[in-house]
Amino acid sequence: MGDRDHDPVARAVGPVPVSPLAGAADRFDALLDRVGLRGEVSRDAALAVVVAAVSVGLLWSLLDLLVYLEGAVLPPATGIALTAAFAAQSLLLVVRRRYPVRCLLGGTAGQVLVLALLPPEVGLQGFALFIAAYTCGTRLPVLRLTAAVTGASALYGLGGALVQGALAPSVDLPPVPDDPVVTWLGVVFSVIPTFVLPALAGAYVGTRRRYTDLLRVRADEEIRAQLERAESAIRSERTRMARELHDIAAHHLSGMVVQAGAAERLVGRDDDAAREAMAWVRSQGKETLASLRSVVGALRDPGEDGRGDGADRGAPVPGLSALDRLVGAERELGTEIEVVREGDPYGLAPIADVTAYRAVQEALTNARDHAAGARVLVRLGYGPDRFALEVENGPGGSRETGREHRGLGVLGMRERAQVVGAALEVGPTQDGGWRVRWEMPVNGDER
Repeated sequence: MGDRDHDPVARAVGPVPVSPLAGAADRFDALLDRVGLRGEVSRDAALAVVVAAVSVGLLWSLLDLLVYLEGAVLPPATGIALTAAFAAQSLLLVVRRRYPVRCLLGGTAGQVLVLALLPPEVGLQGFALFIAAYTCGTRLPVLRLTAAVTGASALYGLGGALVQGALAPSVDLPPVPDDPVVTWLGVVFSVIPTFVLPALAGAYVGTRRRYTDLLRVRADEEIRAQLERAESAIRSERTRMARELHDIAAHHLSGMVVQAGAAERLVGRDDDAAREAMAWVRSQGKETLASLRSVVGALRDPGEDGRGDGADRGAPVPGLSALDRLVGAERELGTEIEVVREGDPYGLAPIADVTAYRAVQEALTNARDHAAGARVLVRLGYGPDRFALEVENGPGGSRETGREHRGLGVLGMRERAQVVGAALEVGPTQDGGWRVRWEMPVNGDER
């Protein structure tokens, strides 16, 4: 019944958003790991080399295109200077994550140099600036990002407009309108796709990453807290089991002491009665030892003195003989309960008797909490070699009970079932209710 609450972590934190490209990104990361690029620096170095190669290749293609279409040939010195400028601009990406602002401003200065070296009729933009602006968006807070983009845009716009074509050789190309306003507007409007849009995209991606990381941290904390609650519930259940076993053993041992004393007095006077008394002592001793062996490892919590809470202190340990009293108390709380006994009832071993009672008690409590108003059927099956109990309730309405750490009752039932070698089945029924079935083997000594 406790399992019907589903995953408490999912209820607490909700689904962690997953990017549609998360799978592709993970596969790409795995590919980079396989080729030896495992750290940020090595991956950024590889990116810088690739961007430099692409940018320089694009530059040379443009120069060849000018020769082919317009017959304009730039001096070799200008070509070498442009190549060096694009390569240096791209290689700055090696430090893009460690020094994002410096990378952006350095790349912008390189682009201003490119504008000065190229004729005004020719325009070419390297890819490094887009990547640098995107990186600033992913790693900088809003104020620093705004300042970095504004500074880079001012350097690009003002510097580019002032120095455009200043170092370019004279070549025979179709003229462009010699209007300063057009020149300024062209440079200014190129700022938007070069800096603003990549920075906004990076800011969105960075915010999503931080939000997802925060949700993962919160989910991990909830998982740890749930595990701690589960462990605490198991320890508490084992403590109570140990206390109950102590009471059972004390009860049987006290009777054994009395019988042993009586047998001692009967020796030589009524040997048959003495043997009968000692046989009873032996039987009770075997039963008590079996109970002790079945709960080896069920230790008390540190500091637990075994005296129980106020309600349990000094009270006898309940068994199935107290089932009618338990059912009566539940009926007084408004639960409709039917009890069915199949077969000829017989007594169970003490620890199994207590365990069966606790299983019914927990199942009835959970039925009251999770299916308020539903009818409950309690079935006890006394078979020749197996004892089974089943608690089944129909669908009902859950109610707020104020109980903490809900969803841990089944853990306690499983812990007790393992102690006595019982099989526990817990799950929903076809009509929307819930069933708890507990079955254990029995032998002739227990009946």
